[in-house]
Amino acid sequence: MIQPTPRTLLAAALAAVFALGALPDANAQLAKERNERYKQEKSSSKSSVQEAPRFPQATRAEPGAEGSKGMRKQLNKMIEAYNDDEFAEARAVSAEILADADASTYDRALAAQIGAHAAYDMDDIPATMTLLQQAIDADALDNNAHYGAMIMLAQMQIQEGQEDAGLALLDRFLAETQANDAQYLILKGNTLYNLGRHEEAAVATRAAIDASTEPQPTWTQLLMGIYLALDRPEEATRIAEELAAGSPADKRAQLNLASVYLQNDQMDRAAQVLEAVRNSGQLTGADEYRQLYATYLNMEGREAEAIAVIEEGLAKGILEPNYEAYVALAQSYYFSEQDEKAIEAYRKAAPLDDDGETYLNLARVLWQADRIAEAKQAAQQALDKGVNNPSDARKILALP
Repeated sequence: MIQPTPRTLLAAALAAVFALGALPDANAQLAKERNERYKQEKSSSKSSVQEAPRFPQATRAEPGAEGSKGMRKQLNKMIEAYNDDEFAEARAVSAEILADADASTYDRALAAQIGAHAAYDMDDIPATMTLLQQAIDADALDNNAHYGAMIMLAQMQIQEGQEDAGLALLDRFLAETQANDAQYLILKGNTLYNLGRHEEAAVATRAAIDASTEPQPTWTQLLMGIYLALDRPEEATRIAEELAAGSPADKRAQLNLASVYLQNDQMDRAAQVLEAVRNSGQLTGADEYRQLYATYLNMEGREAEAIAVIEEGLAKGILEPNYEAYVALAQSYYFSEQDEKAIEAYRKAAPLDDDGETYLNLARVLWQADRIAEAKQAAQQALDKGVNNPSDARKILALP
């Protein structure tokens, strides 16, 4: 008997498993926040209250250096220009100080630091990174400024694709400051994950979560992704279930749980979660609808549910009336023994196919329905568009 393409081939083509929601970019705001904090500090620099040490456990002794008397006018001019948001002027004065042979090491360090922040405010990332490195290399700023420059540069290196250099500088920062802040640890975990160093990423991310009294959900999501990469599905599933149970109205948490179930071949659990999201009215994306009906198509006897999802998606305009939707609908009808509806869906799908395979499937179903003339017409259309096995089409054309 000549039959349509088996269910498994279609289901495999459709079952593009959700990726976890974009894993958190733990460093996305760190440089910006560091720059904003620096601006606030500089604007209040004339206050008599000295800033408290932010890295009290640092192994580096405070240098205690000050600007030289001969450069005081230039330093003040640079600082005032920066505080007045005259960033180009601040950079120009910074460059003059850096080039002045009479400038002390501290003068140069401060000029590089302020020049870096002015460059950052002007979106000149290469100059920002160069100047931050100069400020660090001078080793003359107080610990708050010195390590502030270090963590900002590490973050920017990571963000600019220099992960190895950024991670090395971040490790130096953590070692010298002995800081155990969650924001720095999660940056390390995220970077290690992106470098494919998953075991180390798990340790750093777990440490970040443990160091925070209120860890962000995205950190736990990152840890879940790391466990999946390590092929530790039980731990990933446990985390996903905890997140989903703790945030039942959080669509992303529910979709992540479905993703974990799918990656563990737990189709029934994935379908249950996705169906609950659909019933709550939160299933709004085409990819989400496709994943739900593809999940049903990978389960025996669940064609009716697949049909309902596809038809609802088409009716709401969420699914486009394209080849993928129509061929999935055709297969669902065919395997639920609804040949007339399968034929109707195949007729819509076939012209949208790149080759003649769907016309050939249409011909097969028409032949089984004893509609020989129509079957021959579809078989010829299949040959005209091209098929992998033209002999099947010729067999139908040779029917009496």
